[in-house]
Amino acid sequence: MKDIHSAILAAVAIGNATLSADNTPAAIDLLGYDAAEILLAIGVGGITFSGTNKIEFVLTHSDDDVTYSAVETKDMLGVTVAAGGIIKSLIAAHAAAAAYRFGYKGGKRYLKLLADFSGTHGTGTPIAAIVLKSWGHDNPQANQA
Repeated sequence: MKDIHSAILAAVAIGNATLSADNTPAAIDLLGYDAAEILLAIGVGGITFSGTNKIEFVLTHSDDDVTYSAVETKDMLGVTVAAGGIIKSLIAAHAAAAAYRFGYKGGKRYLKLLADFSGTHGTGTPIAAIVLKSWGHDNPQANQA
């Protein structure tokens, strides 16, 4: 079995919670790492999503943690990014928990992930997101157990 444990570090992008409104995005600092993977875990939808009642996950990046811009498809692996940096949209029923992953290759130092709620969400949806930082300049990475 190969060791990936020593080469990754996890950072919380969206804390595990049942949300019914936008989160406040945390800045994830990628200094010292040459790779990042965004892991998104979504539980059963609290509502039946539609084009009006939806959640869009918006990824932005920055060189200075002040001015953020939306990622584009060229900044990502495994996803075609929609206008405004949308990497995942919940616009139809989400009847089972699922996990999604998105590779970041944009080269900026900071990332922020917003769960952008539109419409009416009377019942929340369980959401969590982690950024795995990898290809660190100083391996092995510290344990996080």
